[in-house]
Amino acid sequence: MKTAITEMFGIDVPILAFSHCRDVVAAVTKAGGMGVLGAVAHSPEQLEIDLAWIENEVGRRPYGIDVIVPAKYAGSDEGGYTLDDIRKLIPAEHIAFVDDILRRYDVPPLADDDGHRALLSGSARGDAAVPFSANQADPLLEVALAHRPSLVVNALGPPTAHMIERAKQEGRLVGALAGKAQHAERHVNAGVDVIIAQGAEAGGHTGDIGSMVLIPEIVDAVAPVPVLGAGGIGRGRQMAAAMALGAQGVWCGSVWLTTDEAETHPIVKRKFLAATSSDTVRSRSRTGKPARQLRTAWTDEWDNPETPAPLGMPLQPILVNEALARIDHAAYREGSGAEQLTNYFVGQVVGTMNATKTSAQVVFDMIDEYIDAVKLLERQLEA
Repeated sequence: MKTAITEMFGIDVPILAFSHCRDVVAAVTKAGGMGVLGAVAHSPEQLEIDLAWIENEVGRRPYGIDVIVPAKYAGSDEGGYTLDDIRKLIPAEHIAFVDDILRRYDVPPLADDDGHRALLSGSARGDAAVPFSANQADPLLEVALAHRPSLVVNALGPPTAHMIERAKQEGRLVGALAGKAQHAERHVNAGVDVIIAQGAEAGGHTGDIGSMVLIPEIVDAVAPVPVLGAGGIGRGRQMAAAMALGAQGVWCGSVWLTTDEAETHPIVKRKFLAATSSDTVRSRSRTGKPARQLRTAWTDEWDNPETPAPLGMPLQPILVNEALARIDHAAYREGSGAEQLTNYFVGQVVGTMNATKTSAQVVFDMIDEYIDAVKLLERQLEA
């Protein structure tokens, strides 16, 4: 295939695979697409290890990296909160509500106990990086730029001026996700090279405009800057639809979560394989911003109007991360409350993720179905 994206990155097919799993990134890159490592949960030390591993696996083939620095989050106007600041801002009723969920669903503590309690009581290190903040992302950016990712992406809001400046200094291209045309225009004006038009069907942080409407709006708004279609894309027909709407390629995330290489929690993977497209919900319960994820008892608890509303970012993840770790650790016990609670980010395309495949096979199946869809359209024109 030949599009602006394949030409820009020197890849065979314009399929970019967002994944937190380095094995998926390498597998898709070797299959002719381009893997993009989601690094938000990495420490700088682990990112160093994973990028070196990826580069050893893929050789000179291109890959990308994705970090998250929202344009606006709690404390950003003051230069960002420290953990000490956050301790003072977590309401007691929210701490009690999380504890109550864990008690009612009989979720045991972790063996090494209680980082959550340590954080909120003041014994955790107060100068540690806060999740979803520039203070967390900037060290990751420097590690990435010491390696050779071709693309640096900010997944939530416009990339910071520092991120764009440093990436361009090192000769890297910059991408950003957009859920509205005006967001995409703002990204381009800031110096972004590739726009990912992500519709509401997508997993993770997303807006509320569907891909069918959003992609052509953004294509028209930012031309000639190339656009990747995202949200609800996991098959070749969906890829063909995105390209027909003007995209130069696709950005896929959810579809890799049930692949052989994915590090998805086994119980969550089993839930994904059984889920329908109606089994997701946009909820602020994990990060403090609307993020599409599998609907489970966890999201139902937080979406109950009679319970405390989720806090903003980054307060909510600080509040719940330890609880989520406890839930995931205990979810292996069949029939347990933790099994009912456990979930993860995933898009509406989960309804077609009903068989485990290798990541490479996903790529090949997408291309085969894409070709069939294009040929079908060609036959309709000939009729």
